[in-house]
Amino acid sequence: MKPAPSVPKLPGKKATNITLSMDVYHAAKSLGINISQVCEQRLREEILARREQQWNEEHASFLDAYNKRVAEEGVTLQEWRAF
Repeated sequence: MKPAPSVPKLPGKKATNITLSMDVYHAAKSLGINISQVCEQRLREEILARREQQWNEEHASFLDAYNKRVAEEGVTLQEWRAF
């Protein structure tokens, strides 16, 4: 499976408002959690996951055909594999 493209880091930041439950906000603050940093990291992870899912969906017919061929014919150059 091809890895999903990375999320480019653009210079600078954009202020954004988010709404959190008060209990979540107070718990994060009491634990010294940087809410902006955690939100940004989690969004990056979600973006990568969705891009990977999108790539897999766009190439599903090729992947299915390839997997079927490997199941029927085996892996190319199988006899020379050292593992």
